[in-house]
Amino acid sequence: MFLSTFGAQMLSVAVSWDLYLQTRSAVVLGNVGFVQVAPFLLFALFAGHVADRYDRRRTMIIAQILLLAASVPLVAGYRSVPVIYSCLFIVAFGRAFQWPARQALLPHIVPAEALGNAITWNSSVQEVSNVTGPAMAGILLATVGTRTVYAIYMICAVLTLISFLSLRYRSKVVVNAPAATLRSLLEGMDFVRKNKLILSAITLDLFAVLFGGATALLPIYAADILHAGAQGLGWLRAAPSVGSVTMAVVMAHSPRIHRAGKALLWTVAGFGAATIVFGLSRRLWLSLAMLVLVGAFDNVSVVLRQSLLQTGVPDYVKGRVLAFSSIFISSSNQFGAVESGWTAAWFGPVASVAGGGVATILVVLTCALVSVQLRRWKQ
Repeated sequence: MFLSTFGAQMLSVAVSWDLYLQTRSAVVLGNVGFVQVAPFLLFALFAGHVADRYDRRRTMIIAQILLLAASVPLVAGYRSVPVIYSCLFIVAFGRAFQWPARQALLPHIVPAEALGNAITWNSSVQEVSNVTGPAMAGILLATVGTRTVYAIYMICAVLTLISFLSLRYRSKVVVNAPAATLRSLLEGMDFVRKNKLILSAITLDLFAVLFGGATALLPIYAADILHAGAQGLGWLRAAPSVGSVTMAVVMAHSPRIHRAGKALLWTVAGFGAATIVFGLSRRLWLSLAMLVLVGAFDNVSVVLRQSLLQTGVPDYVKGRVLAFSSIFISSSNQFGAVESGWTAAWFGPVASVAGGGVATILVVLTCALVSVQLRRWKQ
């Protein structure tokens, strides 16, 4: 997971930088989100069915081969907007199938008594790669260019494939999903619909990230607002992960959060407040500090939501529930990028980011008022 996320973060920075230098268009940057979310919307439910019916490790391996193939045109030097969009679509298609299989596999590769702590460390490993990936990409962009970044992504994809081939199960995985029918494909969605707590937590995440995401506009902030260049872009991309790693280590060594619902609401509100300050900032140090807070608050919400999904969903339907959840997660991230790009084109990047932070806080207030289950959720 470290290798996979490290490579993906480097690819994201290089692609966004290439696109912005080619076009100077906020819309082109925003549409990267649409290209990446489309495969999740189209295939996520079927991907969840595949995770519940077939060997999850094998699914991860096949998907990783697709991710590796997508790097070939970029390394070869084909980097027009249509080529980059096509490669991103293939990567997103592979991840749509890899995500539910990989997440549903976790309880079968760690001891049951360590699952809660493993979820936190799992998040920590991803965030360490989230820190180092963008920072390294920024340094390489400023010194040797994007081709080297794409080559490193390819190497990471190869090593990730080798790691997946080496995975071994601790417990037997029983794949007993029925044959693919409309009813079986929608079973994960039906489970979430009936579980009001899970539905509330996923909905909060969907709308908070939809309005509160500033990542898509970081190239504009680095180049035109903070005047920090390619290396500054790398540090801006890495800053949320610094906060996330710090918070993950703290949580891994702290008692479990018992009033999980209230903690989730407060941390998402903090995410929105930090986003507002970042949007208005004109100083690099303040912008970095706010992004660190964004990452810290986001990590708490991720860990709480993942704990809820891992412990509150039976294994026979877990792949389909996680796939349905991935639609929300990916939709919020990628449609958030689209929303940020278009609002930045209409009203400017500052209004887009700061206004999104305000909308995030309003979403938290609405969820707190509407969802009794979320307010009362205790672990």
